[in-house]
Amino acid sequence: MKRMVLPRLERRLQERYKMLVEEHYHAAERVAAGIRIPPGASSPLAVTQAAWRFLNHEGISLAVLAEPLQEEARQGLAKTEAQFGLVVLDWSILEFNQPRRKRDLIRLGKKRTLGYELMTALLVSADNGAPLAPVEMHLRTAKGIVGTYPCEGLVESHLDQVFPVMRAVRELGLSKPVVYVIDREGDSVDHYRRWDEMGEKFLVRGDDRRVRWGDGSYLLSEIRREFLKRKRFRYVCDGKYRERRVEIWAAETEVILDRPAKKNVKDIRYRVPGRPIPLRAVFVEIRTKGRKRLAHWELLSNVPVEWAGTDKLAMCYYWRWQIESYFKLLKSHGHQIEQWQQATGEAIARRLLIAAMACVVVWLLQADNTARAEAFKEFLVRLSGRQTKRQRRYTAPAMLAGLWTFLAILEALKQYTVEDLQRFAEQLPRFDPGYV
Repeated sequence: MKRMVLPRLERRLQERYKMLVEEHYHAAERVAAGIRIPPGASSPLAVTQAAWRFLNHEGISLAVLAEPLQEEARQGLAKTEAQFGLVVLDWSILEFNQPRRKRDLIRLGKKRTLGYELMTALLVSADNGAPLAPVEMHLRTAKGIVGTYPCEGLVESHLDQVFPVMRAVRELGLSKPVVYVIDREGDSVDHYRRWDEMGEKFLVRGDDRRVRWGDGSYLLSEIRREFLKRKRFRYVCDGKYRERRVEIWAAETEVILDRPAKKNVKDIRYRVPGRPIPLRAVFVEIRTKGRKRLAHWELLSNVPVEWAGTDKLAMCYYWRWQIESYFKLLKSHGHQIEQWQQATGEAIARRLLIAAMACVVVWLLQADNTARAEAFKEFLVRLSGRQTKRQRRYTAPAMLAGLWTFLAILEALKQYTVEDLQRFAEQLPRFDPGYV
C-alpha cells in the first residue's frame, strides 16, 4: 500500500498509521474485538499503548485520517469508464450498551437503542457497482456530531447532514461528477429543490408521492400500475435479491414535481411553495425467473439522460446495497465495531477510519482480476478457514480473515527458518487411530 500515507504527519506517525491499518486486517470476534497483536510485537501492552496514543493524539484529526481514503477514492474513480461516480449515503445505529464506559452515548431509533449513529458516504463505481472508498463520515454523539467535515449549525434531520457531504465532495477534486444515491429517507420535496438548485445530481427512492404526469395528477404507484398494463417494463439484467437469483425489470417516464414542500418546525406544520422541477421517474421491479414480483422501487432523479439511460439508473440504485455490505463488514461480519472498548465517540470515529482503510484494501484485491490476484484471493480464503458458496469463490469477510493469517506467516518467516517451523511442528501431539 504505497499510497497509504498521511502527508501532514511526521514519519513516525505515518508508520504507526500503517501498522494500525495492518492490525485491522482481520475478522474480529465479539469477545475479542480489540486491536490484533502482530506476531513480531514486543508485547501486547506496547501495542495497546501505542494505539491509544495514536487514537488520542491532539494533532491527528478525523479530517487527517480521512485523507488516505479520499485519495483512494480519487484514484479509483479516475480509473472507471463511466462519466460519473456514485456516492451512496446511509445511516446505521451502532449499539453500545455501556453507559459506564462511554459517557457520550445517545438514545436512537424506535427501540431507543443506546449508542451512536453513523452516517457514511461511500463512493461506488458506476461501471459495475464496486465499492471504492468511504469519502465522508459523521458520528452522532451526545456531545454533537463528530466527522470528517464540520456540520455547521443545527442538524435537525438526517438530510441536513447531506449538505455538508455535498460541500466536502466538491472540495475533493474528483475527476468526474457524482450522483448521490439515497434510500427512501431522502424523499423530500424541499431537499429535491435545494439539491437541484445547487447543481447536484441525485437518485432517490421515493415514497408514493403525487406528481404531475401528462395532463393529470397521479401517484407514482398509479403510474407504475399503468405501465404494467401497457407492458412498458423491459428486462434489464439478472441480479441477486436476498440470496435469490432474480431478474431486474424497469420502465421510465418524465414527471413534474410541483407540490409545496411540507415542513415541521417545533410541531408546527406548514407548506412551502416552490418552483416545479422536472424529474425522471424510474420504476424498477425485482422478479423471480417465473416473473413473480418480489419487490419494486419508485425512483426519482435529475440525472441527465446523456449520463445514464433507464437500465443504467436502475442498476445504480441496485448497487446501493454495497453500503449495507460495508456496514456488515464493520459490524457483525468483520470488525465487530459494536464491541470496541474506546471510551468516546471521537476515539471510535478515529479507529473506524483506520478500519475503513483495511476494508478498502480488501476491495482493491476484490477488483483485481489478474491471474496472480485470483490465485492470491483463493489462497486468502483457504487461510481464513471460512466456507463460501460455490458461486462465490471469495468474500470480503473471508479475505479479511485470511489477510491476518498471511501477515502472521510473513512475520514468522522473518524470525524463524523453515527448519525451525518444522521442528515446532514435531512438538504437536500425534494421534494414533489405533488401526491394526
